[in-house]
Amino acid sequence: MSSQVLLITELTPKVGAIQRVAGAWAAMSAPERVAQRRVYEAVDGSSVLELSALNSLADVATLIDWWGSQWSALGEQMDSDFRRQVVTFIEAPKDTSSALPETPYVQLRHVEVPPANYGDYRAWRERTIFDVVRTAPQVEVFLAYHSVISTEPGVMFVSGFSAPVEEYTAVFHSPRYQQIVREAGNQFITGGDRGLYTKIYRHVAAR
Repeated sequence: MSSQVLLITELTPKVGAIQRVAGAWAAMSAPERVAQRRVYEAVDGSSVLELSALNSLADVATLIDWWGSQWSALGEQMDSDFRRQVVTFIEAPKDTSSALPETPYVQLRHVEVPPANYGDYRAWRERTIFDVVRTAPQVEVFLAYHSVISTEPGVMFVSGFSAPVEEYTAVFHSPRYQQIVREAGNQFITGGDRGLYTKIYRHVAAR
């Protein structure tokens, strides 16, 4: 069953250091309070991502020493600080038996929805976005979260897949889905369809 609390951490390595940073980060052992943890490289080579499954929001406070260890181990090879956000589980159109997707790839899909529109948005996405992902075999896992602490507040979808990237992204480039994006931009998303953020990452195994 997917994690109820998800800590998302992303950093930008220095030029040429992405594989070293990703490998070193993946090799670090997480504290006991972290139920599951996976590290990824962005397929465009721009950043490294860590997903950490937590049992409760209270567990966030226990990770300060762990974050210090990450700073010491990786800081000299980074071009950015650690960018962290905490999101909580809402629903799963396609759930996973583990706390995190165990697919080779994940995609993060983020939108910001004004609170006044959120109820209507939930009903709309059930009959549009979720209908598409439920019927697409390329999408193996699709989890819906919402921000608790974030500089990019709003909805966060975590999508897991094993298919080639081009085959997976074709699901979201179809005429039907492009119409869904336009509807979302016109009706629900802060900033219109430009408020939609997506990025694909490849899992990095501990070395």
